[in-house]
Amino acid sequence: MTVNPINMSDETWRRLLAVREGSAPPPGPEGTLYGPIAAASGRFVLAQVGQSLDGRVATPSGDARDISGPEGLAHLHRCRALVDAVIVGENTVSCDDPRLSVRLVDGPDPARVVIDCHARLSGSEGLFHDGGARVIVFQSAEARRNDLRNAEIIPLRPEKNGLSPQEMLKALSGLGLHRVLVEGGARTIARFIEAGLVDRLHVAVSPLIIGSGPSGISLSPVERLSSALRPEAQIYSLGSDILFDCPLKPLVRPAGQ
Repeated sequence: MTVNPINMSDETWRRLLAVREGSAPPPGPEGTLYGPIAAASGRFVLAQVGQSLDGRVATPSGDARDISGPEGLAHLHRCRALVDAVIVGENTVSCDDPRLSVRLVDGPDPARVVIDCHARLSGSEGLFHDGGARVIVFQSAEARRNDLRNAEIIPLRPEKNGLSPQEMLKALSGLGLHRVLVEGGARTIARFIEAGLVDRLHVAVSPLIIGSGPSGISLSPVERLSSALRPEAQIYSLGSDILFDCPLKPLVRPAGQ
C-alpha cells in the first residue's frame, strides 16, 4: 500500500478551513484526507482512535498521556476544528479531564458533547468551568440529575443498551450540529460503529508498545475472520504516527453478527 505523507502548511490548512464555507479542497493528500470532513453536507460522523502498536489506548492503571505523538495530536485537533461537535463518554471525562479544544491548531472549537447516561459526573470536571466551547450532556430521562454548571442537559429515554446513538445525533442535528467526531472511549466508538452511523474511522498508530491495557475499539466479537470488517484504508504518514483512514458505511454489520 502507498503511504501518503501529510505536510500541512499554514496556507493548506487555511484552505481546508475555508472548505467548510464552500471552497474547494486543496490538492494533494492533505485535501484527500481532510476534505471529506470539511466538505460534508448533512450528517457526517467521524470516529478517531489514537493507539499503540499493540492496540492499546492506555496502561492498565489508566495512564493515556502521550500515546499519540505530536503530529498525531495535531491531526486530532485538526479533525476537531473541522467538525461541529465532539462526543466522548463520561468515563473519558472522569479519567482524562479533557478540554476537547483545538489549541494545537488554528480554527473553531467544536461543541463538547458528553454521554453521561447515569448522571455520574459531579460538575467539578474541567470542561464545565474552563470558559471553552458550549457543553452538551446527554443523560437518561430516568437519571437523577446533578447540577452541571454551564452545560445543556438533554434527557433521552434509555434503550436496552443505554442511550441511542441515533437519537443523540438527531438531537445534535436539531441544534445545527451535523458534523460529529466520536472521540472515545472504546465502547462509545463501538456503539456508533455497530449502529451503522460512522462514515469514516481514523486509527492513528504510534510506535509504542504498552503490553496490556484497554483497547481503542470494543466491538461485539466475531467467530471467524470472514465476518470481520475489512475497510479499504488509505494510509497516511503524520510524521510521529501512521494514520489509517477507513470508510465504514458500506461495511458495517449489525451487532452480534
